[in-house]
Amino acid sequence: MDIQTTKTLPLDWSGDMLAIGFFEDGVELNDQLAELDGKFSNALKELIEETEFKGKAGSSAVTRVGGSSPVRKVMVVGLGKLELKLDSLRRAAAVVARTAKKEKSKTLGIHLPLWNDDPALTAQAIAEGIELALHEDKRFKSEPAENGSNHKLERVELLGLGEQTQAIQQAHQICTGVILARELVAAPPNVVTPITLAETAEAIAAEHGLNIEILEKEDCEQLGMGAFLGVAQASDLPPKFIHLTYKPEGAPKRKLAIIGKGLTFDSGGLNLKGAGSGIETMKMDMGGSAAALGAAKVVGQLQPDVEVHFIVAATENMISGHAMRPGDILTASNGKTIEINNTDAEGRLTLADALVFAEKLGVDAIVDLATLTGACVVALGDDIAGLWTPVAELATQLTQAADLAGEKLWQMPMEEKYFEGIKSPIADLKNTGPRAGGSITAALFLKEFVNEAHWAHLDIAGPVWTDKENGYNSAGATGYGVRTLVNWVVNN
Repeated sequence: MDIQTTKTLPLDWSGDMLAIGFFEDGVELNDQLAELDGKFSNALKELIEETEFKGKAGSSAVTRVGGSSPVRKVMVVGLGKLELKLDSLRRAAAVVARTAKKEKSKTLGIHLPLWNDDPALTAQAIAEGIELALHEDKRFKSEPAENGSNHKLERVELLGLGEQTQAIQQAHQICTGVILARELVAAPPNVVTPITLAETAEAIAAEHGLNIEILEKEDCEQLGMGAFLGVAQASDLPPKFIHLTYKPEGAPKRKLAIIGKGLTFDSGGLNLKGAGSGIETMKMDMGGSAAALGAAKVVGQLQPDVEVHFIVAATENMISGHAMRPGDILTASNGKTIEINNTDAEGRLTLADALVFAEKLGVDAIVDLATLTGACVVALGDDIAGLWTPVAELATQLTQAADLAGEKLWQMPMEEKYFEGIKSPIADLKNTGPRAGGSITAALFLKEFVNEAHWAHLDIAGPVWTDKENGYNSAGATGYGVRTLVNWVVNN
């Protein structure tokens, strides 16, 4: 599929389907659209009236244009409220793209309003919505995907935006990272293992010129990573500590680290996840690492003037005679001791050693992403990730990056009083606290492994997956976090 921008306006465009966006309660045919509708023998006006189209976000209607019109079908798509957001464009573009595919259109023209008088970002958002909406993951189907060459959407033209080649290219580069993250999260745990995560990182490094270091179990032992290795010790698969580095050609403007939780399967350990626990979904527990590797793929293509370290402590949390036990005490690589009172609170243990490793690199800021707590899903639901940081500037940067990406993020409190709940009488910390405020105590636990660097924690347990089609996300893995991370790296 070829996505292009053009100066051509709807009145002069020809092709299989023309899609036009309307704001809610602003569905009127102005002079240009009235003239266009004249060419369509009033098909546009009749479509709006007969379907009672009101411009509500996500709504659409389509009809065939009769006579000798240069357009075979016309479509109207709702943009919602008049205050236009970039994500409104992505979502509208997704509706259009899916409809065009369903209607078996080969050529598609899209006319949507400018966001913030910025044709480049407008084009980028629309192109992202199209590409992400049309992505399908058929890897594990026994029957090959239908060729459908006769009904494939071949060319999309974004009308009235002029020449925006770079924006379209950047949209595609970003989508490659999101799709990588989606496919990593969606793959079963017998396919995506710590070994294959390391191989994925090696492929990214080879393709995009990043440096890579894979620490094996023995290397982690030498660095004193007792928390990470405590989680890994029950698995038959070796742990892999992945460190990808992107360095610009010149002196970097700043140095950043992105850490992704990499539990390729979480059984709960000896605190085994039982019926109703969602154990069958625990292939998703590496959603943070998928976002980190997806972001690495994008950053390697965009080549910003920022040094970025991508870190994943990859392992499984399994059960065997070697498993860590409730009551064990582990020692992290910064010397802090941790009493294990729940082996199912394992992700924070792997992140602890990753945070210590990242700070030793001399970075200015660290962001970790993790499908860390069910408590965050209880607090914020399935669509919103939680943000914890003691640094106001970093909170602002990440919130703005998420807003541009259309990925919902909400800052949560670092309530120091709750730290009492993770104090241990026999060690420095316990790995879990009381049930109440569980996502907060998890963040407070992680904070103990960062000293000077600016740090933020994102709990993405909710939005990493969707059970039904949602905007430009089909049901399944969403690739959440990739675009927010890229925006944060590139724009600050």
